[in-house]
Amino acid sequence: MARRRSDDKRERILQAAVKVFAKKGYFAARVSEIASKAAVADGTIYLYFKGKEDLLVSLFDEVMKEHIEQARAELALVPTAPEKLRVIAEHHLRAMGQNRDLAVVFQVELRQSTKFMERFTASWLQDYFSLMSAVIEDGQKDGSLRPELPRKVVVKALFGALDEMVTSWILSRRDYDLDKLAAPVVDLFLRGAASTGTRGPTRRPALAGTAS
Repeated sequence: MARRRSDDKRERILQAAVKVFAKKGYFAARVSEIASKAAVADGTIYLYFKGKEDLLVSLFDEVMKEHIEQARAELALVPTAPEKLRVIAEHHLRAMGQNRDLAVVFQVELRQSTKFMERFTASWLQDYFSLMSAVIEDGQKDGSLRPELPRKVVVKALFGALDEMVTSWILSRRDYDLDKLAAPVVDLFLRGAASTGTRGPTRRPALAGTAS
């Protein structure tokens, strides 16, 4: 019972940190504000975390661990690479779309510091990219995805599209279901923007007096 109360208090502190970081910004936020939001004494924070930086790092670690574990479980339920990419997109957008404060921390506060970005990129983001890369590799092997495309480029292009959807959602301050954008994003990613009758870009005629 004591362990459960301790875990609950730690979780409450993390949730409070999300709200304070999103509202005040990481650098302007104070540990005392997080403690007040969590309804604990200031010193209680230090029973669980070394300080504000450890709070932010722990938050990213826990959120990304849960995100990747859940994504792997969902991917195991679908058979093809294109379907798996849709699952990844839906999971990504749903995870951010269900908690705007958390999305602000991930999309804005994380990127205020090169130090945090380097740590995040070298750890959980690489695990996430590896998950996406494995799906793309399977699709390239079975012919459902173009085999000649470099997987790193494909991974970063898809992540970039999803990342921008979240950022735009935050900045727009509009209330809409972010995860519903997953299907059109993946469809655009897999099929491109050209209509089915379009064979390729049409070459524009050369202007008079210019080389063709």
